[in-house]
Amino acid sequence: MTRWNLPRAGLFGALLATALLAGCAAPTTTPQGERSAAQWERQQAQLAALDTWILVGKAGLRTPQETTSANLDWSQHPHYYRMLISGPFGSGRNLLEGREGRFSLTTAEGRFVAETPEALMQQQLGWSLPVSALSDWIRGLPADHSRHQLSHDATGFPERLEQDGWVIEYRDWILVESLWLPRRLVMEYDDLRVTLVVTEWRPAIDE
Repeated sequence: MTRWNLPRAGLFGALLATALLAGCAAPTTTPQGERSAAQWERQQAQLAALDTWILVGKAGLRTPQETTSANLDWSQHPHYYRMLISGPFGSGRNLLEGREGRFSLTTAEGRFVAETPEALMQQQLGWSLPVSALSDWIRGLPADHSRHQLSHDATGFPERLEQDGWVIEYRDWILVESLWLPRRLVMEYDDLRVTLVVTEWRPAIDE
């Protein structure tokens, strides 16, 4: 299991603080309605097939040493993703990219590559996030590469997911076109806490 180098967590805030957690025109969202277990069940196939989206959000990071935040601009495609993380940090804009097994991280110090996004961040920043699982978690789904525990709320929607040492709590949802998608997530790993608030969701939904 990755051990966190917390004195360097300021870089973590500047980079994400990456999970998971992308900006274009504002999405068309319908007013919040009532969620139900039947709705969650009906959208399972659509969620599993959803592999393209733009997401804009804010990520907050809290460790025993500090509390900070960053803006997240995430563009996801079947064979490519791009996460631009920026905020009120001295390190400025940071860009994490993945394409068909190749991963790069561009910071103020240059561009770096590695075999996995987790290894890339560990090597360059001294910490790592499960980037490979974030594309599932952000849809309310567990990743399929490891065991997990998932509990649901009274409406049948995911409430708490435990996987890879992380605990993900789904605090709020938003109805975007025909899908209910997570709007606020709290992710914890040991004494690290990341809060992701999605301000814009633009999923590419097949009708």
